[in-house]
Amino acid sequence: MRRRPRIPSAPLPQRDGVDPVRVRLPMDGSWGTVRDHLVERLAAGPGVIDRMLHDGLIVGADGRAVAHDAPYEPGLFVWFHRELEAEVPVPFDVDVVYRDEHIVIADKPHFLATTPRGSHVSETALARLRRDLGIPPLGAAHRLDRLTAGLVLFTVRPQERGAYQTLFRDKRVHKEYEAVAAYDPGLALPRTVRSRIEKERGVMAAREVAGEPNAESRVELVEHRDGLGRYRLVPTTGRTHQLRVHMNALGVPILGDPVYPVVADPVPDGDFRRPLQLLARLLEFTDPVTGRSHRFVSERVLGAWSDPDAWCSGLAGQNTGDGRSQPGR
Repeated sequence: MRRRPRIPSAPLPQRDGVDPVRVRLPMDGSWGTVRDHLVERLAAGPGVIDRMLHDGLIVGADGRAVAHDAPYEPGLFVWFHRELEAEVPVPFDVDVVYRDEHIVIADKPHFLATTPRGSHVSETALARLRRDLGIPPLGAAHRLDRLTAGLVLFTVRPQERGAYQTLFRDKRVHKEYEAVAAYDPGLALPRTVRSRIEKERGVMAAREVAGEPNAESRVELVEHRDGLGRYRLVPTTGRTHQLRVHMNALGVPILGDPVYPVVADPVPDGDFRRPLQLLARLLEFTDPVTGRSHRFVSERVLGAWSDPDAWCSGLAGQNTGDGRSQPGR
């Protein structure tokens, strides 16, 4: 069995709560220099890698700048900070529900990514919490979609992260979600939905395909009024977009979903109206490090249920789109 290489500690500090990029050079290849490989691999644009090397912005494990003519070395690690483009601020707060020396439980708003990915880097829950709480090694034990609000578990100590990630992998975390969708009196609920979901890289929507089920969700109707239903969703697996796919398959796609049943045109940056009406409401688990029993409940509300007129008019994203519970609700 081939042993995975030990990854050295990053020689560069975080910048604005964001880790430096780490690149490991492949064990095989015909590049003559580190520079040649980075130019081909990163496709950063004409002259970008050369400028970064000239300015000493790409470093090795010892923190020293990589020379422009440094020979290619298989397995070598190098680090650098990406040049971040300006991101539209998400104007809603990340609430800290619980914090101890091992974990942080955060209540994430809609529209904020959990961790850096794609064009969302500094405007993420992880980067914000690192900055606000002053915990540079903070890491996410799992993720929520950017459009989904609710509870996320972060770990304080990198050496303990695996123990908490294992909780999710081994299905030892009880999770409940809340969603708002159309009410269908002919839909028999509660029911457990099982199917096989596949998600192709670069394709926006996941899809159900024939084959052995790999996704399972319990769907319950909590209450209904005026043609809308409030649903409790309990997933036992964690496929990409699973709850959204299953609700769509039942004929009641979640309100505000820009992908299911039809991929909608992209909205302009800064348009925070009509957020996806999906909320990670509850997390319950036994702490693998301390042995404590934890049960956390989000205090956010879904605007399409609490104020459907405002949500339908597009005002909910401007006024109560952060999803906090409002007085008297």
